This record gives sequence, C-alpha cells and structure tokens, in this order.
Amino acid sequence: MSRGPLGVAMHGATGRMGLRIIQLIAEAEDLALSAAIERPGHARMGEDVGPIAGLGPVGMPLVDRIDGPIDVLIDFSAPGASLAIASSCAERGIPLVVGTTGFEPGQRAELDRLTDRIPILVASNFSKAVNLLMHLVGEASRVLGDSADIEVVERHHRFKKDAPSGTALRLAEVAAEAIGTDRFVHGRHGQVGERPAGEIGLHALRTGDNPGEHTVVFGLMGECLELSHRALNRDGFARGALDAARFLAGKPPGRYSMEDLLRLGRG
Repeated sequence: MSRGPLGVAMHGATGRMGLRIIQLIAEAEDLALSAAIERPGHARMGEDVGPIAGLGPVGMPLVDRIDGPIDVLIDFSAPGASLAIASSCAERGIPLVVGTTGFEPGQRAELDRLTDRIPILVASNFSKAVNLLMHLVGEASRVLGDSADIEVVERHHRFKKDAPSGTALRLAEVAAEAIGTDRFVHGRHGQVGERPAGEIGLHALRTGDNPGEHTVVFGLMGECLELSHRALNRDGFARGALDAARFLAGKPPGRYSMEDLLRLGRG
C-alpha cells in the first residue's frame, strides 16, 4: 500500500520563501501542507493561508504553534524563532529543514545539540546550482592555494536583514578550509595597506529586489578566475528546500546537509 502525500509544515509562512514554498506544495502531487506557522501576534493570524499565498482557500489557517500530525517542517524565519520551533520539533520527533540564516555561534551550537534527537538539515542555500558552486569553489581553492587572492561578493534585495549572506559566508568558509586559513575581512576602508596572502574578503551589496547573486573571485598574477551564480527568482531555492524535506523524512536523528542530498563529496 502506498502512503499518502508527505505532510509539510511551513514556519515563516508569510515570508517570501514561505509563500513560494506553499505555492509549490499546492502544485506537488506527493506533498501536502500540514501547517502554516508564523510568529505570535502576526496581523493575519487565523486567516486561511491560501489567499495569503495567492491561492484559493485551502482550509489551512495561519497558526503560531505546531498542532497536529506533521511529517517534516521547513523553517525560514529568524534565528530566535528558528530555535524555538526547532525545540518544538525535537519534543515531537519532527524532522526539520532549516533555511534561516544569521545564527550566532551559540545559537548554532544549540541547534546542533538537537540533532541527537531529530534529523536536521541546515543549509544557507537550497539551490542545487549554488551547492555545486560551493563544491567548485572548494576544488578551485585547493588547486590554486594561497597563490590566489580570494574575494566573495554577494548582492541581495534591500530587505535582507543579515550581511553578508549565509551563502557568502559558507563560500568563504569552503575556500578557507581548502587553503587552511581563518583570516576573513568584511569590506575594506581607508589605508589598509598591501593585501596579505591567505586573506579572504567578503563584500555585501543591497539593491532593489535582487533575489541573490554570488561571485567568488580568484585573482592571480596575470589572470583571474570568477565562479558565479545568479538567481533569477526564488524557485531554485524553494524547490531545493522541498527536495530537502523529501530527503529528510524518515531519516534517523543527525545533522544533514545539501551535500548529503546531492552526494557532493569534498574529499
């Protein structure tokens, strides 16, 4: 006997990503929306989430807590809210996909501790192409070593609250791990002197409604390599998050990544 659709709850349901994910769930035959969750006191609490997402009525009210059966929960919110919903998922044994960025180290450690109780997949970016970019950045960094000056440049919409983006930070981390450095510089200003070897620069631009661009520059003497990704809309991110939900359902407790889903090794 085949099981029914996978029941997916959306936390951060009225955000840009949340609304698009809800729309895609409505289009998918193998998925069903189990809950649409927002912060307490949200102005549209209790309303049917269908019209909020540009759909017809779906009979699913916007709520502020987990209630009812859920196979997997997707979170795109804020760090504090993400930790709160993660704790609720751990109490109920619900697998969790986390797309929230901007965690402080202590918050990330708290989230990691919950992987002893439930499966959690955390990603700064769910796009398959971006995750391939991360893989390629690691390979290029290993080949070029500290002979290349590495800079990460990202551009996002004016409403994004954290900078640099989680994806830019991860790209810088991948490069740093490959060349064995921990020297990051966030922008430059004034008389900074000659650029030292082994330094990785990060630069954040905020313009209009840009859904996201990332470029990693490898500057060498006499030549330059650039690896880039440009999002044309949010569909690649949203579809990737749903693929992560499909992947995570039924997995044992532990920490998972998009590398596990896409089978991208770094060895």
